[in-house]
Amino acid sequence: MKKIFKFLFSIILLLSWSNALFSQSIHEKYEQKKNDSIRIGIGEKDFLPFIPQGYTLMLPKKKNLKGVLIFLEDSGYDKKNKISRQIYNEASKNGFAVLSVSSEIPFDFYFSKNSALSSHQIINQVFKEYNLPNKNIFFIGVALSGHRAMKHIEFMKEDNYPFQLNIKGIVICNTKLDWAMEWYKYDREKRNKRNDLWEPTFANYMLETHLNGTPKTNAKSYYDFSIYSYFDEENEKIKFYTNYSVRAYIEPAIKYWLKRHLKTMYDNNSPDAVGLLAELELAGNLNTELIVFESDDNKTQKKNSDTIWERIDKKELMLWINNQSE
Repeated sequence: MKKIFKFLFSIILLLSWSNALFSQSIHEKYEQKKNDSIRIGIGEKDFLPFIPQGYTLMLPKKKNLKGVLIFLEDSGYDKKNKISRQIYNEASKNGFAVLSVSSEIPFDFYFSKNSALSSHQIINQVFKEYNLPNKNIFFIGVALSGHRAMKHIEFMKEDNYPFQLNIKGIVICNTKLDWAMEWYKYDREKRNKRNDLWEPTFANYMLETHLNGTPKTNAKSYYDFSIYSYFDEENEKIKFYTNYSVRAYIEPAIKYWLKRHLKTMYDNNSPDAVGLLAELELAGNLNTELIVFESDDNKTQKKNSDTIWERIDKKELMLWINNQSE
């Protein structure tokens, strides 16, 4: 009986996947424009190759699109659209297209406005080619792609480009926003030498190189680059996001990070999201929401940005997006 039940369940699941698949069309275009690499450290092998630049677009097979969800993913190291495709089914049911865009720089921090501009040009091209509606636009970002999304908005609002997105909201998940604080976190890890040092070594090299020093020697550069910084008394970047609906997802998992990695409460990204929402409310934006996932006691279960994104109820997220839409 159990085998029959499992077989029937598999058939039902397969049919549901098939229905979801045939209710969508996928369009993809990536180009490897540079056969070169960028330096990511001081070692002789510390280089990463440029990655394909382009996009993946999911279109629901509905005639009238309600809006577009935009992800600024990394085509090389995020395996193209691995984050965005997790919301394809729910987005399609609700009449939303999903667009994932990648620049050519691996692990792109958007230090330069050129990265945002190249993504903007791709977005403009896709909107024209597929006649996408410029309404109910939501940027969604997980980890570093959340920072990219917010820097993209900042750069586009600073300049008067002919094509401007009509953005309604921003969704960030476990996103680094305070790069002055990040530098100190990574510096602590390097000093303690208790975890894998690839990320802290890489990140602080990139920050120190592109921001011309450390927060100790050039704090203003770090404040200017950050979306929000606890140390910055002005937090002028908040003005770019006061008119949008903003939702942030976090999982502090304090016990997990303490016992498994000897990290403190300040060594995860949760304070960044809380600080951002607090500053937005102080600036008059009351349309913000913080979703906190409680951590279980399973110390063996891996916790990172991907696992937090996987825990998000995509159906409920789309309900929130619909409620913010026109």
